[in-house]
Amino acid sequence: MKIENIILYRLSLSLKSPFSTKYGTVKDREFLLLKVKDETGAVGWGECVAFDAPWYTEETVDTCEYALKHFLIPFLKGKKVTHPRETTKLFSFVQGHSMAKASLDLALWDLYAKKLGKPLGKVLGGTASKISSGVAIGISDEESMIQSIDRYVKAGYKRFKIKIKPGHDYEVLKKICQQFPDLPLMADANASYTFTDMSLLEQLDTLNLMMIEQPFGKDEFFQHSELQKVLKTPICLDESITSVEKAYQAIQFKSCKILVVKPGRIGGLSPSLQIHELALKHHFPLWVGGMIESGVSRAHNVALASLPGFTIPGDISASDRYWRRDVVKKGIKVSDGHIEVPSESGLGFFIDEPFIDQIATKKEEF
Repeated sequence: MKIENIILYRLSLSLKSPFSTKYGTVKDREFLLLKVKDETGAVGWGECVAFDAPWYTEETVDTCEYALKHFLIPFLKGKKVTHPRETTKLFSFVQGHSMAKASLDLALWDLYAKKLGKPLGKVLGGTASKISSGVAIGISDEESMIQSIDRYVKAGYKRFKIKIKPGHDYEVLKKICQQFPDLPLMADANASYTFTDMSLLEQLDTLNLMMIEQPFGKDEFFQHSELQKVLKTPICLDESITSVEKAYQAIQFKSCKILVVKPGRIGGLSPSLQIHELALKHHFPLWVGGMIESGVSRAHNVALASLPGFTIPGDISASDRYWRRDVVKKGIKVSDGHIEVPSESGLGFFIDEPFIDQIATKKEEF
C-alpha cells in the first residue's frame, strides 16, 4: 500500500444527553477523522479519540491535530506500507502521541483489510460472528441512573458499568444491587481514590461486583497490587494500560485480574493485538473499552472484540446510545445485547461522507 492521499477532518457531535464521570461532564464530543487513500484509490478510515482538554490523558484534539499535521501525516504520505503492524515501528520517531498515532494505524488496518477483500475482524484473527455489548452509566442522581439501567436491561445489554467517585459509590451501588439483584454489574472509579481509601473500597467487596475498574492513579501498580491482595472482587485496569509494556507490568506485579484494551488510546490495533497475545499467554481476561466514540472507532472496536481473548462484554454500545446521527450510515445496532460482526470487507460499515462534510469544522487534504 503506497499512501498517496490523507484527509483530516475535525468535527463535533452533541451527545443525546450529558455523560458525567469523575473527570467532568461531556455534552459535545469533538474528534478527528482520518481518511487514507493508496495508489489504487482504496480508502481506509480511522478516528482520533482524544478529548478537547487534557483531563483524561495528556493528549487533546489540538495536540493530536498538531502531531498529525506536522509529523505523522507528512512522514506517512508517499510511504509504502506492506502491513499495518509496521506502524508502531514506523511512528517510533515520535515520542508519545499514542492517540494521534492510533488514528492512522486504524485507518491503515481498514485499508489493508479492504485490499484483501476480507472483514477487518477476520484479518485481525477474530472468530466470533457477534459480540456481547455492555453499557456505561454516567454519574447522576440515583433515580435517573436506575431509570437508565432499566431501559438498557430491556434493550438486552449484557454488562453494566456504573461510574463512581468518593461520596457516590457504595450506597448508590447497593441500591442498584437491591433493585437489580441479578445484574452483571461493575464499578468504574476512573482513578478517583487513593491508598487511604482502602477500607472504603473493601466495602465494595461485599456487593459481589464483576470487577472494580481503576480505583487508583494510572501509575500506581504497587498500590493496586496491595488492594488486589485484600479484595476478592477482581480489579480491572484501564487508565494504567497505555502501552503493551504497561500491560505486561500490570500482569507481572499482579496489580489486577482483568485488563481493558482501548485501541484509540494505546496506539491502534497493532499494539492491541500484542496485548491480546500477552493476555492469552498469561490467561488474563480482556474486554474492549470505549471512549464516547463515533461509529468509525466503534467499528474498529467491534472487529477487535471478535478475537478469542475478549471474553467479557465491552463498552461497545449502539450508536443511538450517544448520537442522534452517527457518521456511519444506519449506525451500529445492538440486538438482544449483541452486535453482529460485519462480514463485508474492511470495517464493514458504510461511512456517511456527505454528513461528515456537512458537520466538519475543518477539512485538510495532504
